[in-house]
Amino acid sequence: MRTRWRAVLAAAAAAFVLAGCSAADSGKSATADSAGSGQVPAAPRQGAGDAGKTEQGKGVAQVTPPQAGATNRKLSRSARLELTATKVVDVVAQARGIAQGAGGYTGQESTGEELATLSLAVPADKLDGVLDQLSHLGTSLVKRELNTQDVTEQVVDVEARLATQRASVERIRALLARAASVSEIASVESELTSRESALESLEQQRNSLAGSVAMATVAMSIRSVAAPAPPEADHSGFLGGLAGGWDAFLVFGGGLLTVLGAIAPFLLIVGPLAWLGWWLNRRRRTVKPEPTEV
Repeated sequence: MRTRWRAVLAAAAAAFVLAGCSAADSGKSATADSAGSGQVPAAPRQGAGDAGKTEQGKGVAQVTPPQAGATNRKLSRSARLELTATKVVDVVAQARGIAQGAGGYTGQESTGEELATLSLAVPADKLDGVLDQLSHLGTSLVKRELNTQDVTEQVVDVEARLATQRASVERIRALLARAASVSEIASVESELTSRESALESLEQQRNSLAGSVAMATVAMSIRSVAAPAPPEADHSGFLGGLAGGWDAFLVFGGGLLTVLGAIAPFLLIVGPLAWLGWWLNRRRRTVKPEPTEV
């Protein structure tokens, strides 16, 4: 009897142990399933995202952003050319045509037979091409200068002062509208006139800077030079000798004619007198009486 109860208790204990092990195994499998479904690896994905953000941040940090206004500078350009030419007037006309063809115009000009100076204004973006064309005019290029001045700060300063001055003028106009007495009106109008004058001066400065940026100036100086001598002819060979002999004959004949031309006036006077003397001498010999015999 006792043996049976012991066997039953042992079987119950074994069943309990098996049940606990199966529960533990099911918990482990559930944990494994949840890990396989992607619920637990959320942290690694977050780390990967952070790593991506870090890499992206590093990429942005490596690229240096351009400075403000670095690609929009205000440049005032000017150039100077010195040329030589055999015909100054023709080169001046060609320079005018090049400037007008580029959309520019001619400023001051002084043209003579030996020297010409003129000032050309052309669009700033076409200055390099115009200089290349002008440099090939005439006989030779003596000097070529190109000057570039950055006026960005001046433009920014004038624009800021213009905005401030416009606001100041508007305030004075508001005060003028609220002025009650004649003295107040006169005082405010005087101040308004002064500030409007300052505003016009700033606007003129702004326009002048804009013009110097939009249009470039070219100062040209053209001097006259003698035409190059023609190449010497080849005097070698039979034809060369014949040509040389002919030239020598022409030179000798020219010299002989020059001498004859120089003594011709004397021959016109001395010749008749010499002939008259010869004739009288001959006549005297003819009429001379013969000597008588004793």
